[in-house]
Amino acid sequence: MPCRGVRGATTADSNTRDGILIATRQLLALIIRQNEIATEDVASAVFTTTRDLNAEFPALVARQLGWLDVPLLCGHEIDVPGSLERCVRILVHWNTGKSQQDVTHVYLKGAIVLRPDLSNLPPVDWEDLERWIAEQMKE
Repeated sequence: MPCRGVRGATTADSNTRDGILIATRQLLALIIRQNEIATEDVASAVFTTTRDLNAEFPALVARQLGWLDVPLLCGHEIDVPGSLERCVRILVHWNTGKSQQDVTHVYLKGAIVLRPDLSNLPPVDWEDLERWIAEQMKE
């Protein structure tokens, strides 16, 4: 079975623990839901932030959502002058029979400017997403 990369990015409202975790949680939840990713099929995931986000490790969200055996890594993006601020990025390595063209990448909030060509998600029901997240975190 091939391993595919699933990308996503969002912006956090603030450099606080809650700001980073909420933004990352919404992003990872949408990546999982849009692609129907099962935890046991995840090979690894890389989480990065811009240097202005350092109040929490964004990979903590994956642990909260049950990715206890998945290798995770956090890092900072290259600090390019003029680049998007308060940005969280995720790259999930996922074992799937889907073709790369069938993978849905997720770009939210201010990060839509990074890949407007991939930012064509249907409208998000944020309340429904938050309920799904809460259910996952209980398990």
